[in-house]
Parts: sequence; C-alpha cells; structure tokens
Amino acid sequence: MTHEKLMKKPELTQEEANAALRLAIRQTESCLGEFSQQFKSIFSEGGFYSPAPNEQWTNGFWTGELWLAYENSGDDRFREAAAKQIDSFLTRIETGNRTDTHDLGFLYSLSCVAGYKLTGNQTARKAALLAADRLKSRFHQKGRFIQAWGSLENRNNYRLIIDCLLNLPLLYWATEETGLPEYADVARAHLETALSVIIRPDYSTYHTYYFDPDTGIPLRGVTHQGYSADSAWARGQSWGVYGLALSYRYTKDPKYLEDFKHVTDYFISHLPENLIPYWDFIFEEGSEEPWDSSASAIAICGILEMCKYLPEAEAAPYLAAAKRMMKALVDLCAVSSPEISNGQLLHGVYGKKTPYNDCIDHGIDECNLWGDYYYVEALSRMTKDWNPYW
Repeated sequence: MTHEKLMKKPELTQEEANAALRLAIRQTESCLGEFSQQFKSIFSEGGFYSPAPNEQWTNGFWTGELWLAYENSGDDRFREAAAKQIDSFLTRIETGNRTDTHDLGFLYSLSCVAGYKLTGNQTARKAALLAADRLKSRFHQKGRFIQAWGSLENRNNYRLIIDCLLNLPLLYWATEETGLPEYADVARAHLETALSVIIRPDYSTYHTYYFDPDTGIPLRGVTHQGYSADSAWARGQSWGVYGLALSYRYTKDPKYLEDFKHVTDYFISHLPENLIPYWDFIFEEGSEEPWDSSASAIAICGILEMCKYLPEAEAAPYLAAAKRMMKALVDLCAVSSPEISNGQLLHGVYGKKTPYNDCIDHGIDECNLWGDYYYVEALSRMTKDWNPYW
C-alpha cells in the first residue's frame, strides 16, 4: 500500500525530532517536584494532572515516562524518582491492590521491566515476575484467552479486549527471564484466540469479544469505548497495530506480519487530512468530533517497531507514514510549555458516551497518561536505536 493521502505531507525531520524530545524531557522535569513521590491521575483536567495513588491501570505510564527521560538525558533525578516508584509497584502486586485486571503489562512493563533493564534493580525484577504470575493466572482454558477485567468467577466478565495485546510482552519477557515456557505459551494462546475474533474482514477491529463461560465458544464482538459494536474505535485499532508488532518481535511468526500490514493500512487509510484520527473511525473528514492523539502515538510506535523487521523497500512507506503522522502530532498536539499543561500530548480522549456503548464522558480533549508516554516513546525511537521496555 502506498498511503497516497500522506505523500504530500511533510515528514518530521531529525532536527525536529531531537528538539521535540528535548522539550518533552523538560516537560517531565517540570513535574518532578509534584510527581516524584506520587503518580499522575489517568487524564488531565483543563490540561493539568492531579495527584493519584498507585491503584489505577495507568500508573505505569508515568513511571515509564520517567525512565524515558532518564534514558534520554542521563539525569539521575529521573532515575531516582522512577526507582522510588518501583517500591510502590512491589507493594501493589504483593497486596493485590486492584490487580484483578489484564492491565498488569501496562503497569509493570513500563515501570519494573524497564527499571530492571536499565539499572538491574532486583526489586523491579521481583515485582515484574509477580505481576507476570498474576497475569498468567487470568488465562481461561475454556476459550483460551486472558480475561480483561474483574473477578474470574463472574460470568459477565468472560471476555477479552484488544488492549491486552500490549500486556502480552510482560509474559514473553518472563519466559526469557526465567526460562519457563508457560508464560509465553499463555501469551501465544491468547494472541491466537484474539486475532481469530477481533479482526473483521475489512481489517477493522472489535474492541472486546465475549465467550461462553461453559464452552469457551466465541459469542459476540461489542465495544466499551468505541462509538458502536460495528465501528472501529481508533485507539483499539492502534492497540492492534502495536500489539501485533510486539508479538512479531518475540515470535517472528510471519502471519502476524501480514495481520500487522492489514490492520495498519486500515488505520492509515482512515486518517483525516490533518493526520490526527478522530476518536472513532466512523467519523470522517469535517466531523466536529474530538481527535484522539493518543491513538496516533500508539500506532506510530507500532509502525516504528515493525519497520525494524521488514525489508527496506517494504518498510519505506510505513516509515514515511510514521514520520508524517509524528510531524502532525508535534505541530498540532505537543505541549510547548508547563504553563499550558503538565502533560505531553494534547487532544486525547479517554472515553466518550454514545447511545451504543456503555462508556461515560471523561478525559475528552485532554492529555492522558498513555498518550504522553507513547508520544515520548515515539520520539525516543526516532532519535536513537531504542531498546523497548516491552
């Protein structure tokens, strides 16, 4: 696919990427006073985050942002702040504080696996392996998938969501770290099940899919945060893009490469003229609906990851697309000073209520922690040969 829509758009230059990363590090630095000992809430309000305890699904993104700032600057203040937070993650997994979720990968890959990879912190390793154990325990043999949310005994919770593709790297890492295959076996089984149900014939994706708790038979695809069951939630599609790239990183299975191309081509071909996706792809050029900048940041990271494994000629149009999408994010969505926001990436959406979903309105046209993190990760990927925390 040539991605014709993007061809006339400018790419982010190396100089622009370097400057944007320096600015992002300064944004992180401006938050050290308030958010070294505590965490940011899930999304900003009026552009500014308030403090939050370590009991949300997004806490790892803030610690991951600290690690990115440390890795890219060498400033020990970022390392010290992130290391302090590792103790909180160990306490959280040991006490089971809101760990009945598949989001353990989001929480522990970016905080503890990252900290272990960068500094050899043994507390981080211990916490990450405990989290991998907890995540593995959420696997249902009937249906062969990792349950998304809530109690495993509640029949109404018997479903997966596309977001979980980003939690699987915690399991792949645990197998590499321990030599025990069962972690990766669960990751691969979940992936096979998820891909068999969430990718539609046109390569758009379902957000969530229910299974029969008695037989494990797939039942129906619906949405929680997209516009409707049949629409393509932009962030869900981006989880597919990056999740497939990361599973290919660990497995090198060529069928994941083909799925990646199809899911990514759908994402790119449905971007509006300014290259910032609306929060759901059901909305087209000229819509008054809000953008979701975080979906673009996630997809860019996935494209840059997969380009490492594609032949140069095959990677070229995807790499060009990522640079053009990144240029749009830097120009239209990046926070330029702490006076404007204590986040990184404006114009994100956490959830928007429609007549066809069970979401609520929150975090609309705001920064959110994952958007901030993936934006800085994407800049890191564009300025160095970055070794993923995933």
